[in-house]
Amino acid sequence: MSFSVGQVARLAGITVRTLHHYDEIGLLTPGERTHAGYRRYTDADLTRLQQILLYRELGFPLDDIAVILDEPRIDDLTHLRRQHELLTRKAERLHEVITAVERAMQARTTGITLTPAERLEIFGRFRPEDHDAEVERRWGHTPQYEQSRRRVASYTQADWLQLKAEAAAISDDLVAACKDGLPADGEHAMDVAERHRRHICRWFYDCEHDLHRCLGDRYVDDPRFTAIYDALAPGLATYFRQAIHANAGRHEPS
Repeated sequence: MSFSVGQVARLAGITVRTLHHYDEIGLLTPGERTHAGYRRYTDADLTRLQQILLYRELGFPLDDIAVILDEPRIDDLTHLRRQHELLTRKAERLHEVITAVERAMQARTTGITLTPAERLEIFGRFRPEDHDAEVERRWGHTPQYEQSRRRVASYTQADWLQLKAEAAAISDDLVAACKDGLPADGEHAMDVAERHRRHICRWFYDCEHDLHRCLGDRYVDDPRFTAIYDALAPGLATYFRQAIHANAGRHEPS
């Protein structure tokens, strides 16, 4: 069975002109010709074409491919094994490149430049990028949004771990105050609220007391935040809002 140049071009996903060129340079000469002189490709020709295309995929120039394929005592299986090894190496390199590009895309989107392992250590199963669309929709027009993105883009793993440790300490002190029954508008609870505000100012954006009040309201008005805080201690979200409001009030000009 043999195939016309058009059939082979369609099967291989290349142009007729390419096949003509391979014939002209002696790289792939059809094994048969019709009485009218038209090219006809045999199964052996198709096998050689497959090898040519694989070596081309690997970046070999046509002259080198001709030398490789015409080596004496090199059978088709040897070529395929060699191509498999080279393609595997190329795939590994491409995987590394794809990973690097994905990381760059992720950093571009979230502003968080961390490896997957570092992200897992810091955020666990929480994925900040899952909330990007909502955050941008709500606050993308604000200077605080841009300020926060600029800052976090420069943070290293050590920075994130320090940030996480500071946030945990504030949360632990807030929970302790709530469980000990300390008044939300008392000095201790207000001090914890002020540490929280300054934590935001240090790591994310300038958070004045009025803006901090809005955050406190959101901790109660948004069920997602309420669930997070109340999981630490029942009623903690409301307690925290009261402490934030009280702290803002004591810093207002009298």
